[in-house]
Amino acid sequence: MSVSEYFSQFCSNLRMSDSTVSTIQQRYKQITKRINQDYWNSTSDTSHSLYVGSYGRGTEIWTSDIDVIVQLPYATYQKFNNYSGNGQSALLQEVKGVLQKTYSNSYIKGDGQVVGINFSDGNSFEIVPAFINDDNSYTYPDTNNGGSWRQTDPRKEIDAMNSRNNSTNKNLKRLCRMARAWKNYCDVGMSGILIDTLAYKFIGDWEYKDKSYLYYDWMSRDFFKYLKDIDKDQNYWLAPGSNRYVWKDKNFQNKAATAHDNALLAIEYESKNQTSSAKLTWRKIYGTKFPS
Repeated sequence: MSVSEYFSQFCSNLRMSDSTVSTIQQRYKQITKRINQDYWNSTSDTSHSLYVGSYGRGTEIWTSDIDVIVQLPYATYQKFNNYSGNGQSALLQEVKGVLQKTYSNSYIKGDGQVVGINFSDGNSFEIVPAFINDDNSYTYPDTNNGGSWRQTDPRKEIDAMNSRNNSTNKNLKRLCRMARAWKNYCDVGMSGILIDTLAYKFIGDWEYKDKSYLYYDWMSRDFFKYLKDIDKDQNYWLAPGSNRYVWKDKNFQNKAATAHDNALLAIEYESKNQTSSAKLTWRKIYGTKFPS
């Protein structure tokens, strides 16, 4: 098996199964339909909702929380904005009650900024009730510290990721998924949006950004070098498209340096046709989804 073949297999292994995707789509439609019935007097299972987060950007891997924005009428915003205290919390509780009509047997929580539904198969949805603005951004509730309204612009982030992914032979989103496998296997303190933001910045200037799987060993090596060389004093970056602040959880540079060292070692094994040793070394970075 060549470098191209085992990185191609690795990327395939990171994708959700067809059955998982089908289940996600079914639940998304049920959630959307419930919101539309109660807030829009409609039975549509597609209107007024949007996949956001990693799933919406197309960078998620085999398991995840699925993030969804559901748009509510402006009159609902006015109703809860007029509350004397934390109308945002009251809004989340109302949406929680609406969703319980459809998911009476699932665990549903409503706190912070989302209504969460945990399903028995391990998948979960995080639903953000929001109100669309004139520029297609959204206003959404934050129940913390007495309640406030915040803004987000996920469509600009999705569009930016799609555009750069198309211009890099689909390498951007594959890199994001590979980095998530590293994050999960090596317990790296990075959020999904931080991974996507840094991968977006890296690949825009990478010499081989439009090449094929044959270059994925070098892409791994160079991306981990990019991460390890980032100033540890830097605390935030600007997300692609929206330019919102993306804050780091903790420093990731040391683990990136270890991954870079392992990538160099794996490439050395490849140069000596020691394929088994190379793949074992890649698995030290990416975990058991990497072919053995």
